[in-house]
Amino acid sequence: MGIYFLEREAGMSINRKIKEASNFTPSEVGLLGRVFEQAKREGDSDASREALASRIIANYMAGITDEAELLALSRQPLGR
Repeated sequence: MGIYFLEREAGMSINRKIKEASNFTPSEVGLLGRVFEQAKREGDSDASREALASRIIANYMAGITDEAELLALSRQPLGR
């Protein structure tokens, strides 16, 4: 499942968020995409999905690289 698929399915541009944040390797993009797919919810607004993508990337850049931990932390609102 590539980033193009995520953009089309989610109705927002996680790819743009990834490009804004940094240059990620293909395996990192895969990890971020998997976490996003698992964390998003049916019916989320574009703004909610964009905020989710931002949290996932911020948590990853803060050093959370374990997929399960990244998923759990990214589901929580910021300022936890």
